[in-house]
Amino acid sequence: MTDPTGRNDGRTAQEVLDYLVTHLNGALRRPGMYGGETAIRLYLGAVAFADASEQAWQQELKDLQTRRGFSSTGVSGVLQDLWGDAHEGAVASVYAEIAHRQGWLRPDRTLTSAEYHEICRGCETWCRKDRLLSDVVTAFGPPSVLFGGNNPNYPKTLAYATDQRDDTLLCFHLWNSFAADPSSSSASVHAEPVLWAFRHGGTLFTDGFTFTPEGSAHRLPGANRTEPEISRGKSARSE
Repeated sequence: MTDPTGRNDGRTAQEVLDYLVTHLNGALRRPGMYGGETAIRLYLGAVAFADASEQAWQQELKDLQTRRGFSSTGVSGVLQDLWGDAHEGAVASVYAEIAHRQGWLRPDRTLTSAEYHEICRGCETWCRKDRLLSDVVTAFGPPSVLFGGNNPNYPKTLAYATDQRDDTLLCFHLWNSFAADPSSSSASVHAEPVLWAFRHGGTLFTDGFTFTPEGSAHRLPGANRTEPEISRGKSARSE
């Protein structure tokens, strides 16, 4: 490749694509460090261009809008309306599903087909009790991708994936925050992040959510309720 000055930097189209994919995956994992949802969409657009997949990217966005997972305020606005908090990790996981289908997501590990379907079959029942981050990892192992970083004081999403693009991500959305009371003995509301919901597929975006009691308690009035009713919990607890 030759620049306007005549210098040949030797970079190929594949090297440019690999560079952009690397930064896309960084933005998905640590959205706050890269500029949030807008930056993720910009990276996806750039990767799509470098991969000659602009039409596929635009169709993915249209499909997400059709499923009501994307509004005038993006995915963040949809989650804000759902539970009053646009978790950056949860937002990133939605775009990661697109990246996975297009072959751009780089998971840290992948599940076997048997492991994947075991999670799918059991999570509706498993989410009827409140769960913590450690419960998720103990039950299902390290995630394929962690969205939101390792700091236990912040929300995060754990996603599990196979190496098959057609297998949608299995996402566990967890919440935590700093305690509002400065006199509290703990810096955060919970000792570790609390599971609010498991998300997988869904004809409409909200159809894919299975809420824990803790997650149900944080849903906003009027939020679309399509999942089976489960009892509300006042605090997170392990089984």
